[in-house]
Amino acid sequence: MGHQFLLDFLPLFVAIDPPGILPFFLSLTQGMAPAQKKATARTAALTGFLLTATFTLAGRFLLDILGLSIWDFSIAGGILLLVFSISDLLKTQDVEKARETFLEAPHAEKMRSLGVVPLGIPIIAGPAALTTSLILSKTRPFLEVSLALLANIVIVYAVLSQADRIDRILGRSLSSAIGKIFALLLAAIAVSLIHRGIMGLSAPGG
Repeated sequence: MGHQFLLDFLPLFVAIDPPGILPFFLSLTQGMAPAQKKATARTAALTGFLLTATFTLAGRFLLDILGLSIWDFSIAGGILLLVFSISDLLKTQDVEKARETFLEAPHAEKMRSLGVVPLGIPIIAGPAALTTSLILSKTRPFLEVSLALLANIVIVYAVLSQADRIDRILGRSLSSAIGKIFALLLAAIAVSLIHRGIMGLSAPGG
């Protein structure tokens, strides 16, 4: 059971990338009171969990209706994850762009929506997390994937709620570097998915 849980938990952990989320959170919540930051972290984590779980459940039924096999989706999902991971490895200005866009909104609107957009969507529940959870749900029970997702969201909330303390310890440069390592790991997972999908379709009866 523990081994199977790790097989669900680790790909989601890499896809969600809590260290990579930290610089976004720190930049977007700059100037907020500690209580406001914790409330925002809570809203972002809850939004990310609900959206990802809903997308995963609905996606399972949609794939069944369309008659797509796990191998079809493994190849398509692997290609998408590879694109996302390469994009993440190459981008350098997303934090500042997100902050500039966010600062254009009125103050009251920012306070209400920050935890939902952009932190909950698409920073936590981004394309990589959504695709990974859907791929896992095609081969694993939905409840087990949901538990692994929940465990990851708890970690995200723990990281964000202690963001200032972690920033003092690690610094944003190290946090960003860890995020790049996670993107590289995600690329490796993507290649593995593509390989398994091709092998599955090539096998007799695939």
